[in-house]
Amino acid sequence: MLKAIQILGSSSGFVSHRLKPHGNCGLSFVSISTKPSPSSSSRRSTTTTSLPSPAFSVSKGRCFRAFRMSLTRSESNPDETSSSSPSSFAFQSTGNTRKIKFCQLCGGPTKHEIPDGEEKMRAICTLCGKIAYENPKMVVGCLIEHDNKILLCKRKIQPSYGLWTLPAGYMEIGESAAEGAIRETWEEAGAEVEVLSPFAQLDIPLIGQTYIIFLAKLKRPHFSPGPESSDCRLFSLDDIPFDSLAFSSMLVTLKLYTEDRKVGRPKFHYGTINKRPGTSPSDICAYTLDYHLQS
Repeated sequence: MLKAIQILGSSSGFVSHRLKPHGNCGLSFVSISTKPSPSSSSRRSTTTTSLPSPAFSVSKGRCFRAFRMSLTRSESNPDETSSSSPSSFAFQSTGNTRKIKFCQLCGGPTKHEIPDGEEKMRAICTLCGKIAYENPKMVVGCLIEHDNKILLCKRKIQPSYGLWTLPAGYMEIGESAAEGAIRETWEEAGAEVEVLSPFAQLDIPLIGQTYIIFLAKLKRPHFSPGPESSDCRLFSLDDIPFDSLAFSSMLVTLKLYTEDRKVGRPKFHYGTINKRPGTSPSDICAYTLDYHLQS
């Protein structure tokens, strides 16, 4: 899908931004606007016919702007930055396969090999031959707007005990993403909400998680901490505790939201959060946001 977006972006006038280091900690944008040539329409028709339809639906009069950060640091030299090509991004996996030692079906010992016709290392049972496939976990939650403020919960459990987060948690079998976000909001903040629209999808390959965050509003102006929260509070945009957030996903989501609000209305965002290996969940600044798309 990302490859399809890259090809479409090169022929339909998308704006591509690359983030460059600016000083010690800041970043600055360098913008490159690609405009279709007179013959681009013919190229686009021949190119896109063989590509699957993108998962994003674009309403009339709106477009996506693609952002790509070039801050992939090498392990040997943390100060060195490099940039991978768009084509390599579409096919590389930054996650690590967990070592499964025993078969989940029969309990037999496993070996780790690349099965015939596949490309990734898998755990294969030496007794029954079952191949263990691991899939990312879906985390769903709500960004709740009320009186120009945002509802946050202070975590009462590890990891990130005592830090602030949006109400969110793992999606359950048998529920939709929106239903899971509503349930998690009730469990963590005691709040009944109405989902308005999706706001962000953030993939974190290193830990095998995908976050889907919805914009929502309170049905009633009542909320209270659930069993996993010690406090729930509404914060104005200027008072959001960015230095006391629980996870990188929350930092990215809230920064995107505040930036959107400063220039108008919230957009829809997609991006990949690449966490630096070996960092703890509470080290929320140890990441890069790659291939940022927004509506």
